[in-house]
Amino acid sequence: MLWALFLWPVAGGLVAGMGPRSRGWLTAWPAGVLALTLGLAILAAPDAGTVLPWGGGLTLRAGLTPLAHAVAMLVPAVAAMVVAYAAQHEHRPGLRRLIALMLVFVGGMELLVIAADFLTLLIGWELVGACSWALIGHRGHEDAPPASANFAFIVTRAGDLGLFLAAMATFAGSGSFAFADLAQMPPGLLALVAAGVLLSAASKSGQIPFAPWLFRAMDGPTSVSALLHAATMVAAGAYLLARLQPLLAPVLWFGPAVIAIGLLTALAGGGVALIQPHAKKLLAGSTSAHYGLMFVATGAGYPLIAIVHLLTHGFFKALLFLAAGVAGERAGDYQLRHMRFGRALPLTAAASAIGALALAGVPPLGGAWTKEEIASAAGEHSSLLAIAVMLAGALSAAYATRFQLAAFGRDGMDGTCRPGAIEKAALLLLALASLVLGLLWLPGFHDSLARTWDARLPHAEAWELPLSLALIAGGIVAGAALARRSELGTRGVASKMADWMGLPTLIDAGVTRPAFALASTAAAADDRIVDSPARGAAVLGRAAARLFARGDGAVVDRGVRASSAFGRWLAQLSSGMGERLADALPEATAGGVGTGGRLAVRMQTGMTHQYYATVAGGILLIVALVFWGTA
Repeated sequence: MLWALFLWPVAGGLVAGMGPRSRGWLTAWPAGVLALTLGLAILAAPDAGTVLPWGGGLTLRAGLTPLAHAVAMLVPAVAAMVVAYAAQHEHRPGLRRLIALMLVFVGGMELLVIAADFLTLLIGWELVGACSWALIGHRGHEDAPPASANFAFIVTRAGDLGLFLAAMATFAGSGSFAFADLAQMPPGLLALVAAGVLLSAASKSGQIPFAPWLFRAMDGPTSVSALLHAATMVAAGAYLLARLQPLLAPVLWFGPAVIAIGLLTALAGGGVALIQPHAKKLLAGSTSAHYGLMFVATGAGYPLIAIVHLLTHGFFKALLFLAAGVAGERAGDYQLRHMRFGRALPLTAAASAIGALALAGVPPLGGAWTKEEIASAAGEHSSLLAIAVMLAGALSAAYATRFQLAAFGRDGMDGTCRPGAIEKAALLLLALASLVLGLLWLPGFHDSLARTWDARLPHAEAWELPLSLALIAGGIVAGAALARRSELGTRGVASKMADWMGLPTLIDAGVTRPAFALASTAAAADDRIVDSPARGAAVLGRAAARLFARGDGAVVDRGVRASSAFGRWLAQLSSGMGERLADALPEATAGGVGTGGRLAVRMQTGMTHQYYATVAGGILLIVALVFWGTA
């Protein structure tokens, strides 16, 4: 059943890619695939494990911890709404490919979630990365999506090197890739594993300095943005940290480093989202910020809180992205100043308001409870850290308010595009899930959850909740004021700040250009140093060839010409001698015959005594020969 969580969505994606192109089929088939995947995830037993032999002593291990079980259910639950929305909302050209890739993407994420060793994890990790590249670049006929897909792929791949490092260090220290064997690792190698995991998690979850790739990913379709940011690829990094936190906690610097990266990203991402004029990029900045809060919870030693916040965030963030997609389709772009569709799209506006309240951390929504728990977890380390988390929450309230009022205010624009029934259903179901998660505020509910997952909840100080709610209220007021500034973030310094505070420019100046310069220098060195022996050999070869050619002309060719002349002379000589020999033989024979004839004629005299004398002479000659032969 565990492997089926991976294989079934992948198989469903392959079928979708070869099936009919109609929207009806592309809505119904993925819904069935993801419903069955969710059913398999629900039925899968927590703490179950299985091993699949690969060969050469390597095995693939799958298992479900209680936290992994929760994420395994989240992925298909959110994906079902997003894929149904995509089947109705996205443009028809390439829709079948888009839906197929999204299903395979879900399969890769499920494999990543159930992985119990680094080898299995890497397969899921790489499959998710490859699918994200194809999904972001889905509209390949346009200029921006392919370039943005390459940018996102390269940035995340750079971080993925850390996971390969962690896998190699684990194998070197334990002889296997299993997560469970990390408990027996030597301290030095375990620190290396922790560094690799943190690097990979930060790149996947859009933490500083990798955060700008999330903005570039916004060039993909809205449904892709929702799936990436809510429950799949971006969630992978935060999930991995929470999954391995108990095993990596002995590394002394690990917790503080995770907190530092998360808190910095939460504050920076909040500031960027606050002044961002692009609706989807505002939500992307928010994604980085909230995954930063999950990092803080994990680094503080509360992976349960990080995973529960991942669950609540998955539903309200998918809801907000889909609502932004409806507004963007109606406006013709995603600029907030071109929206304000509250009067034209009341149902979408109402659903979006629930997501915005959850994003702002307003009780009694589930996102508010998890955010307060993160502040309490931070407070167990330091009161200043708790206040910093609350400030990040205040920023979240401000940009959530600005998004809702700018996108769905009731004093503005109109348009021609309206969402269909399935799009509305997806929005309402995600809003309903966000409301149901408000049960987390009930002590009996969250205490039962902690017991089920064998985890503890942080202790909250009396002053924390009032201060946090006061900061949230201040954030809502500030967000409402900023929503009236339609040109915010579109010009001057504000536009630079909205683009991750100039981080892409800094990366370009500090990484990209030096990398290209280094590559150019290496190419020049290759030409001058590495290639010079080859070029020298080529020059020597050409000189030797010319020398041999001259020798060939001076010696070999002359020998050939002399041989040819001698052959012609010999042929002429042979031809003359042959003619003389051939003519002389018949001429001599003819002469001899003639002479014999003449002599024979002379013997024919007619005189009998001459004939008798000749006969007698012949007999005497014969007798002499006989006697001579017997002597």
